[in-house]
Amino acid sequence: MARLSWLPFAFFLILALSFAIQTANAGKEGSLRLQDCPKACDFRCSKTHHRKPCLFFCNYCCQRCLCVPSGTYGNREECPCYNNIKTKEGANKCP
Repeated sequence: MARLSWLPFAFFLILALSFAIQTANAGKEGSLRLQDCPKACDFRCSKTHHRKPCLFFCNYCCQRCLCVPSGTYGNREECPCYNNIKTKEGANKCP
């Protein structure tokens, strides 16, 4: 019976490591899943008066980068891919 005493410890260790990995990737580029994009973009575009185009372009960018910057404005440095998508004129495409 003493040989099985390490099993609970091993289970706890694996569980703690998986949680740590998920937490370390939170908010970083590529940390979202495709199904998370609408919710993240809904919050990102919540304070704009141009909601429909904001949601369209935010979802487009999120699907390409799997990242949306935190907040409703700014913080683009959190998602370099999101920040680097430009229009033909060189302006930021992603809200």
